Amino acid sequence: MARSNVWKLQDAKARFSELVRKARAGAPQKVTVHGKEAVIVLDPERFEVRPKPRRDRTMADFVEGSKKFRGLLEGVDLDRVEMDITPRRLVFEEEDE
Repeated sequence: MARSNVWKLQDAKARFSELVRKARAGAPQKVTVHGKEAVIVLDPERFEVRPKPRRDRTMADFVEGSKKFRGLLEGVDLDRVEMDITPRRLVFEEEDE
């Protein structure tokens, strides 16, 4: 982004119409507060928010994606195993006194 697209907050407030006009012309305008980036003003026609596609993540995916635990699962087989989890009836025998 060129320096001409960077505005101090005070200047951006004083010349807001110009800032908006430049942003709508296609050049995003950066506004700083105390020398640090605060916001960027841009034309909504050039900006589209698209949600990230939802992924089903497993615990293994989480561990492998984690910086802290990366490599921890090396050599560990985490393939899913089909289990029969059909509920079954529990029968409690009464105790004789």
